[in-house]
Amino acid sequence: MAGAIGATASCVFCEIAATKSTSHSILHSDDRVVAFRDINPSAFRHYLVVPVEHIPTVNDLQRKTEDHSLVNHMLEVGRMLLVRDAPQSKQYRFGFHQPPLNSVNHLHLHCFALPYTPRWRCIKYLSFGPLGFIEAEKFLEKIKPLPAVHSKV
Repeated sequence: MAGAIGATASCVFCEIAATKSTSHSILHSDDRVVAFRDINPSAFRHYLVVPVEHIPTVNDLQRKTEDHSLVNHMLEVGRMLLVRDAPQSKQYRFGFHQPPLNSVNHLHLHCFALPYTPRWRCIKYLSFGPLGFIEAEKFLEKIKPLPAVHSKV
């Protein structure tokens, strides 16, 4: 697919990122990410921010500056959209599903303006340690690049 680096023909998020015009209304698009409404929303506002580049899951990201920068950018875009579209919301939440509980094998940040609708949907976004849902801020800490070690000669 032209336009999405590493895109796979069967990845719905690669198709959205490449075409930027589908049945999904694009809320934000730049050279790194695309944001759109979740087709099955779990909250008052529920957006997804996906990288243009095909990255299967959070497990494919490492303690590298470019990976940390990408996730931070995804979070900044999600925050900007929710503050713009749901300023009255008293609580926002941002995070990722971890394998094997991710529904689409293309990295995507869930961005919520709460409350959950219906309320029971919060169950899908519980953390079960190395499984389940991981908050974006916690994930950023996990992939924060390690400081360079300088040896004295």
